[in-house]
Amino acid sequence: MTLKKLDANPSTLESVLEQLKSDETNRSKINFILFLADNDPTTGQSWCPDCVRAEPVIYKTLEEFPEEVNLIRAYAGDRPTWRAPAHPWRVDPRFKLTGVPTLVRWDGDSVKGRLEDHQAHLPHLILPLLAPST
Repeated sequence: MTLKKLDANPSTLESVLEQLKSDETNRSKINFILFLADNDPTTGQSWCPDCVRAEPVIYKTLEEFPEEVNLIRAYAGDRPTWRAPAHPWRVDPRFKLTGVPTLVRWDGDSVKGRLEDHQAHLPHLILPLLAPST
């Protein structure tokens, strides 16, 4: 049906999440956060080959779903920024990221399902994340 994409980075993710939560029209929508690597300015593509492989599959799967979906594309930074052990999303207890891309189903204020970097490009694993929350 409809896939609405919002962009964030480590300094803006909290405000984007708050905006999503405060908008009453989002209560009936399925919300995801896709943690990604930034694009390399010299190539225009992500420096992360797993992100390059997963992004189109994730977008296609979510766009084909019959319900409305919000997708926050959370860009983790360039390679050195992401690799830092103290990266905010590595140490945040809500996310505890170990790799990009990571796709999480976000309900309310918590993760309700996730696919790590080695799984995020597989439609048969993305589809179960779209099932109704219990």
